[in-house]
Amino acid sequence: MSEKQQYSIPSLKLMENDEWKQLEKSFPPLKNDLLLRAAKGEETPRAPVWVMRQAGRYLPEFLEVRRTHSFFECCQTPSLASTLTLQPIDRYPRLDASIIFCDILVVPQALGLEVLMEPSKGPVLPQPLVTPGDMSRLRQNVDVQKELGYVFEAVTLTRKGLDGRVPLIGFCGAPWTLMAYMCEGGGSKTFEKSKSWLYKYPEDSRKLLRIIADVCADLLVGQVLAGAQMLQVFDSWAGELTPYQFKEFALPPLLHISHKVRHVLSSLGHPGVAMTLFAKGANSPSTFSLLSDPSVTGYDTLGLDWTVDPLEVRGWLGNKKVNLQGNFDPTVLYGGKEGIEREVERLSRIWKRAGGGWIANLGHGITPNVKPEDMGWFLECVHKYSKRD
Repeated sequence: MSEKQQYSIPSLKLMENDEWKQLEKSFPPLKNDLLLRAAKGEETPRAPVWVMRQAGRYLPEFLEVRRTHSFFECCQTPSLASTLTLQPIDRYPRLDASIIFCDILVVPQALGLEVLMEPSKGPVLPQPLVTPGDMSRLRQNVDVQKELGYVFEAVTLTRKGLDGRVPLIGFCGAPWTLMAYMCEGGGSKTFEKSKSWLYKYPEDSRKLLRIIADVCADLLVGQVLAGAQMLQVFDSWAGELTPYQFKEFALPPLLHISHKVRHVLSSLGHPGVAMTLFAKGANSPSTFSLLSDPSVTGYDTLGLDWTVDPLEVRGWLGNKKVNLQGNFDPTVLYGGKEGIEREVERLSRIWKRAGGGWIANLGHGITPNVKPEDMGWFLECVHKYSKRD
């Protein structure tokens, strides 16, 4: 099968007459490129640092916006999404990256499923996919410009609002994680509904994962053309799978996303961007070996959660040139100034020994009860202790 047959090309406004080229020229020059250099494997003078969910409920300015706007209203209103993305950058000059404010569940919405954000329960999908027959309710050939164009507008607004201070990261959820939400009807402790699909309906599961992957790839392409300078794919529930299931079900659509994004961008003459995969909990040596070679996977950087040692991971990966991101325990931000500093110093020493490109981050997202001043102190400590000797 040829590449043109294998990868459908999304219809995006910025593709018309290469409008993305003119848009890119209009952005202010980048003043801090540490993140992009680390993602290329450079040992930077210090580790660039950003935090997953850095635009979120721990910030009073975020809560003030949310007081009068619903969650998905914030995601789907470009001016609001841009404002929320910029809040931590405006507050913390030590941050080396921004990530667009959005949610991974906009992809199921684009596919035609209703997604609600309930304060006491989190995301809820009232009509989940129960059997393969329910896949007929999904939109066919999703028009990402129509369904997700608000994300692209938010990216462009944010890139301008950043004024070159730091790079902007675009993102999407991984197909397996999104499938889990779509089958469970929300979050889950057992994942019995979604994982049972893998046993009962293996071929239908692969079909569903491929459908989701196509929309994810088109969403990422659109974000890059709109101004995103790096990409991350969040596989939050990867750790719920056995290593075999990860290889057989989660990995192929992840590879489809990265390969399609690179193919489409290349066909447009775009230089491409670095891509990060954060497969939380997928910490077996066999899984890491599958992800060790960026020339095969298309992912330049792997995000690590807080349950693994960077030195051990480097050993599992061998001599492949994949870069690493992470992996401070998110609860370190509740450890007080002395506890935060002590842990940042300790883990920074380990990361320096691990070598290669390192992007400092938490091993998962920042949690709502963190004090903003403790986040600021964490960033100061990373700047101090991640400096190369």
